[in-house]
Amino acid sequence: MKRSTFLRNSLAVLTPTVISGNPIHVLNNHSMVEPEVLANVNNDRVLVIIQLNGGNDGLNTVLPINQYGAYYNARTNIAIPEKKILGLNGFDGTGLHPSMTAMQRLFNDGQLDVVQAVGYPQPNFSHFRATDIWMSGSDSTQYLNTGWVGRFLDNNYPGFPDNYPNEVDTDPLAIQIGSITSLTCQGPIVNMGMSISDPSAFYNLFDASDQAVPNTNAGYELSFIRRISKQTNKYATRIKAASDAVKQQVTYPNSSLANQLKIVSRLIKGGLKTKIYLVNYGGFDTHAGQAVTTDTTTGSHANLLGAVSEAIGAFQNDIKNQEIEDRVIGMTYSEFGRRIKSNASGGTDHGAAAPLFLFGKNVRGGVFGENPTIPANVTVGDNVPYQYDFRTIYNSILKNWFCVKEADNQEIMLKPFGTLNLINASCAAEIKSPVFEKNTMIIAYPNPFSNQSRIEFKTEGGHTLVQLLDTSGTVIKLLVDATYSYAGINSVTLIGSDLKSGVYYIRIQNGIHQYVKTIIKL
Repeated sequence: MKRSTFLRNSLAVLTPTVISGNPIHVLNNHSMVEPEVLANVNNDRVLVIIQLNGGNDGLNTVLPINQYGAYYNARTNIAIPEKKILGLNGFDGTGLHPSMTAMQRLFNDGQLDVVQAVGYPQPNFSHFRATDIWMSGSDSTQYLNTGWVGRFLDNNYPGFPDNYPNEVDTDPLAIQIGSITSLTCQGPIVNMGMSISDPSAFYNLFDASDQAVPNTNAGYELSFIRRISKQTNKYATRIKAASDAVKQQVTYPNSSLANQLKIVSRLIKGGLKTKIYLVNYGGFDTHAGQAVTTDTTTGSHANLLGAVSEAIGAFQNDIKNQEIEDRVIGMTYSEFGRRIKSNASGGTDHGAAAPLFLFGKNVRGGVFGENPTIPANVTVGDNVPYQYDFRTIYNSILKNWFCVKEADNQEIMLKPFGTLNLINASCAAEIKSPVFEKNTMIIAYPNPFSNQSRIEFKTEGGHTLVQLLDTSGTVIKLLVDATYSYAGINSVTLIGSDLKSGVYYIRIQNGIHQYVKTIIKL
C-alpha cells in the first residue's frame, strides 16, 4: 500500500473524542438523500447500527416454538424450556429468549421487527472475513475496500476532506462510538472517520497548521493531516456542545452498550444533524458454556441478550422522553449465526444465517419470514439456511427510511436487491401483493424425490431467483435467475442425480418476497 493511501485510510484511528469515557469517531458529512425529505423539521431521520460481535446464536435468541421438539433434540444441553420462552403477540409459533423482556415489550407495542434467517450465499465462518462482508456489503467471494455506509456517504458530497464542515453542513453525518472506525464507513478515496481524544491538546498540536510545508511527499501528507485536524476540531466543538445541551436522561442499565446508546440519544437530542450512529457490543462467540446446565435460561448468552434488550429498551424510553422517537430507528446485526446442533462443550459453533432486529416507533413491527426448519436427524454440520440477503435489509433502509432513489441505491449496493416492508415512513409506501400467499410460493413434487423434482413457484413479475441450498446454508445450484414480464406461476425441474441423500432447501426471491422450503433427496 502507498504511504499516502495508508495515511488516508488510517486517519480513523487518530485520538478519539471522549464523552462519559467512550471514545467517539467522527465520520464525514455526506448524503445521498432527497433534499426535500431532509429539509423536514428536527433534522429528519437517524439510523443507529448495533453490531453484536462474535456471531450470535439465533436459535436461542428467536425460538421456533412450533418446532420445539426438533429444537430441543438438537441442543438438549442449552435448550430453553418451552414454558420460559417469551411469547410474541400475533405470532404464536415464535418467541424470544426469556432474558429479552424489554424487547418483548417493544415487539408487543409494534416497535420491533424480527427478520428471520438473514445471511447470504456461500457463508463465510471466519469472524474477520464475515465482518468485512457485512460491513462492505460484498458477495462472499468479492473483496471490497469500501463500506456500504461509506459509499452512501461519499456519492453526494464529493471532495472530502476539503471544505467540510461548512455553513450548510455543520455536523458529521455519521458517528462511531468505540476505539476505531470500521470498514462500514470507508469511502472510495478516504476513510470518513476522524477522531480526537482531548480537544484542547488536539487544538494546541495543530495551532500552527497554516505555516508553509515543504514541497515533498512528506509535506503533502502533513498538509493533508493539518486539513483533517482543522475539520475535526470544528466537529469536536459541535459534538461537545450537543452533549452539554442535554441535562436530563432516563436511567440506563450499567453496560457498555447502554452507555454508548445513552450518548447517541444525548447527541441526537442535543441538536446534531448526524444521520448514522454506530455502536458495538462483544462476547457472542459462545463456543462453550453458553448456558448454565442446571438452568439454561441463565449463563453467558442470557447475560448478553439481557444487556442488549435492556439497553435498547432504555434507549427507546429515553428518545421517547426526549421527544425524538419519530426520527430514529435502530438495527442490530452479527457477522454470522451458530450451528443448529449444540456442541459437547455446552456451546455452539460458527454458523450461517441468524435473525436481525429493527426497532423504533417507525418500524412496521412483526416477524418477517418463517422459523428455520430443523431437520429431525440434525448433524453437527447443519446450518440455518438464509431466507433474506442482508443487503436486502440495507437496501430497504436506504430506500424506505433515507428515501434514496433506486438508481442511487444500485450504485451504493453495487447490484440490484429487493426491499422488505420493514419501515412505516412517508416514503415507504406499503406494497400489497395480489399473487403471493406465503405458504404456496413454492410447491415441490415429488417431495421427497429420488432423481428429480418439479419446482413450481409464484412470481409477481420482475427479477426472480430460485436457488438450492444445502444444510450449511451454501447455494449449490442456481435454478432460476430471470426477469419475468408477467405475474403468475412458473416451474423448473430440479435434477438431483448428483446430490447426496439428505435435506436441502429451495429459496425463492422475487422483489420484496423471499421464502425457503425444505426438500428431501432420498
